[in-house]
Amino acid sequence: MATADAVLVIGAGIIGLSTAYAITRTAPGTRVIVLEKEPRPAQHQTGRNSGVIHSGIYYRPGSLKARYAVQGAAEMVKFCAEHDIPHEVTGKLIVATDRAELPRLHALVQRGRENGIPVRELVPSQIAEYEPHVRGIAAVHVGTTGVCDFRAVTETLARLAQDAGAELRYGQRVRAITERGGEVVVSSADEEFRATVLVNCAGLHCDRVARLTGLRPAMRIVPFRGEFYELAPSAADLVRGLVYPVPDPAFPFLGVHLTRGVDGGVHIGPNAVPALAREGYGWRTVSPRDLAQTSAFPGTWRIARRHWRYEIDEVRRSLSKRAFTRAVQRLLPDVRPEDLIPAASGVRAQAVLRDGTLADDFLFAGTGPYVHVLNAPSPAATASLPIGREVARRALAALAAA
Repeated sequence: MATADAVLVIGAGIIGLSTAYAITRTAPGTRVIVLEKEPRPAQHQTGRNSGVIHSGIYYRPGSLKARYAVQGAAEMVKFCAEHDIPHEVTGKLIVATDRAELPRLHALVQRGRENGIPVRELVPSQIAEYEPHVRGIAAVHVGTTGVCDFRAVTETLARLAQDAGAELRYGQRVRAITERGGEVVVSSADEEFRATVLVNCAGLHCDRVARLTGLRPAMRIVPFRGEFYELAPSAADLVRGLVYPVPDPAFPFLGVHLTRGVDGGVHIGPNAVPALAREGYGWRTVSPRDLAQTSAFPGTWRIARRHWRYEIDEVRRSLSKRAFTRAVQRLLPDVRPEDLIPAASGVRAQAVLRDGTLADDFLFAGTGPYVHVLNAPSPAATASLPIGREVARRALAALAAA
């Protein structure tokens, strides 16, 4: 049984461990306990993404996402360099392949400049200087985008937090949360943990943890699976760095993009489809409980009515490798179906409001002894260091007020 007078963090993904690390740095001597249901950190969203350090070009000026991404990208590069974590500042291209995309591309240029991001507009011949095999009618080069190993970042944060006195407990699935004698009591299958403040960084299960504390958040996690391929070694030279399409502003996903990672492999994706479980990394993984809760939430059906045409295309690409290849060929005409090798999928914890609106920014909640992170969308991994400090600030304020 852990003692009270502590901050207890649920979730050992990159946000939870960044929070624990920030608390140990901001308030040395504070008791910090991190509970994680898996046997090691970074097993879900943190360890299942394309490893991109985002620049912040996509995000509305003044939003938390814009501020945290720009600040976080610089901090993440510095953190990786200081701790010998594989990383590279590669820059990336955002490429228009149709004239209808040009207004959106120009809007991104303006947004990038408002966010203080170095951008350069390119004509087709200049695209070829960066990516000889990519085709487009115009593009933007974003200089501050990079790649890193976010799993290694998270493991480093765990080590640094432990070195500063934090306690990490793996294999601890939270079953119940109660308040007793001015303390928060968190129960797992065979142990109780007592703390003064609880921080919910449970990612795919954050809304469930919030409900265990008595909060009734006006959102629900609706899981979307991101499906990836990687280029076969014989075709890997088709891509030098990072190449993205012009995103559809009506949907929160960036479309099928090309990413050369720190290991030299080229990931292509994701294709975003509804997942049949919160940890549903393939079509065969089905959770009746997750499906029932998702189906019972009004926002699920409202988002389906709003975006059903988009999702039909995503499902078609999920079920047909040739359809997926055609989407890739818009950017990379030389790629063939046999060049694509299935790679590991990820699941995005998308917060959806009751009216079917997709929560687009970071969403924090909680009063008294609770701090909840209810939406941490991309660029959460990029921005994890400043986000961790913000969550730590809220937790320490709650601790001081207790």
